[in-house]
Amino acid sequence: MSDETTSAAKPAVDKAACIIAWPAGHSRSPLIHNYWAQKYNLNVEYRREAVPPEELTEFVRNLRQHGYVGANVTVPHKEKVMALSEPDERARAVGAANCLWYDGDVLRCTNTDVAGFLANLDAVTPGWDRGLESAVVVGAGGGARAVVFALLQRDVRRVYVVNRTPERAQALAKKFGSRVFASGWDETTGLLGGAGLLVNTTTLGMVGQPPLPINLRCQASLVVADLVYAPLVTPLLAMARERGLRSADGLGMLLHQAVLGFERWFGIKPEVTAELRALVEADLQAGATPKPPVPPVKVKIAVTLKPKKSRNNKPA
Repeated sequence: MSDETTSAAKPAVDKAACIIAWPAGHSRSPLIHNYWAQKYNLNVEYRREAVPPEELTEFVRNLRQHGYVGANVTVPHKEKVMALSEPDERARAVGAANCLWYDGDVLRCTNTDVAGFLANLDAVTPGWDRGLESAVVVGAGGGARAVVFALLQRDVRRVYVVNRTPERAQALAKKFGSRVFASGWDETTGLLGGAGLLVNTTTLGMVGQPPLPINLRCQASLVVADLVYAPLVTPLLAMARERGLRSADGLGMLLHQAVLGFERWFGIKPEVTAELRALVEADLQAGATPKPPVPPVKVKIAVTLKPKKSRNNKPA
């Protein structure tokens, strides 16, 4: 476990929260939350905590003793933290949690990706869910589960889950019930013809990954959302915009999902502004977009010492 600064060097603050990850250096959460802390003139701080898997249980169970009122949780801890706290309906439905907070002495958890996804769509594509009959979700991982749960909350009548591994899509459909259907990749074009929303929850289109191979033969009213935010404009979003379709990017979701945690920890519901978005955009572009995190590897090197030789070239 490590932090960017030692505890002795940290200034006294009223409250602190953190991002728990392994590694933690790729996260933009400190930039977002500390921007809000400054904007609302709060004496609070948001830090990074790089916690390896074998230390997660101790760290989370003693979160308050470590000086925190709450935390975000990301790769690779989002599933394991469920057993170390009290999950709400959203966390249980999604099967992963990314936000921890104390309710008295009880440590609770939720999944703010659900709220972040919906709030972003509401902000940039208002009315997207009005009379929405069907949506197509590409992918069947944790992001897809959050999106499907969100869409069911908005009473979307049919949600089609498309995944290259059919068994994963079928498992997700079984989990969420009769309004969710597993579909084959070869059905995607046909489904888009009648869909009102397309959501990419895979890493396809991310920096270093191939683009999502999809044909946007669709209604002019189709809304296209991509959870990827690196790059800011993925090939899928570029294609949608070329066709004049409304779209929502992954950065907006990242910003909106942070709102609930900040409010839980520090008592103020922050606003996602153009200024904040510009700040994070600049950081993404300056830092070259982060690669998917790779946990540090501890390497042991065996060294064999040769015996010293004397000046007459015989072993000493």
